[in-house]
Amino acid sequence: MDRYIAYCGLDCGACEARIATARQDEALKRKVAREWSELNGVEIGPEMIDCVGCRIDGPKTPYCASLCPIRRCALGRGVETCVDCAEMDTCAHLAAITRGNIDALRNLKGR
Repeated sequence: MDRYIAYCGLDCGACEARIATARQDEALKRKVAREWSELNGVEIGPEMIDCVGCRIDGPKTPYCASLCPIRRCALGRGVETCVDCAEMDTCAHLAAITRGNIDALRNLKGR
C-alpha cells in the first residue's frame, strides 16, 4: 500500500501539513495552522505543522503523534492500515473518517 495512505485511509500525500513540511514552506505552515485553529477551536501554531505522514518515520503533528485514536489503535494492533483489522467495518473511530470521506475508504480497500 502507498506509504502516504494513513491508517484510516486519508491521503497524507495530499495533506497540506505534510506538503508544508516537505517543502519547508513557512507561509503554508502558517496558513494550515490558522485554518486548523479555526476548524478545531484550539490554538495551533505554525511550529506544530510539522509532519511527514502518519505511517512514515519522522515528525508528526501533535494530534497525529499522540492523540489520534485510529493511529494509536493501529500501532497497538500492529496493522499496516485499518483494512488489516477484523473490526474495521464496525469501528466507530474509523467511521468518523470514512462516513464523510469516501476516498479514504477507497484508499483502504485499494479501489
